[in-house]
Amino acid sequence: MKIFSNLGRRGLYRSRRGVLLGVCRGLAEYFDFSVIWVRILTVIAFIITGFWPVGVLYLIMALIMKPAPATPPQTEDEEEFYHSYADSRKMALGRLKRTYDTLERRLRRLEDVVTSRDFDWDQRAGQRP
Repeated sequence: MKIFSNLGRRGLYRSRRGVLLGVCRGLAEYFDFSVIWVRILTVIAFIITGFWPVGVLYLIMALIMKPAPATPPQTEDEEEFYHSYADSRKMALGRLKRTYDTLERRLRRLEDVVTSRDFDWDQRAGQRP
């Protein structure tokens, strides 16, 4: 069934292009429905239930659902990074700090080699490009 074929492929997110909080568009994109029908059903549910039950449910879903990524992740690493950032910003900051520290160490080693006295002599002797 087409409705359930997309369930494991992408996550359930609040859409950034939604009218209020993006819940209806997020549900429509996740279940591959038309957003107009989801909104119509939501408004009908608002009217039938007397606003509060569906209003509270809408707000709870808006709080639970993660906002959709600004740019869709292309690889599993990007998707994993997005989920780590959306779930725990502290963990994502730790990952960025480790990456920055690794790059800084590599730059320092490169700088040590390039600024060393041996590098200058080797370059003068034609051993290094």
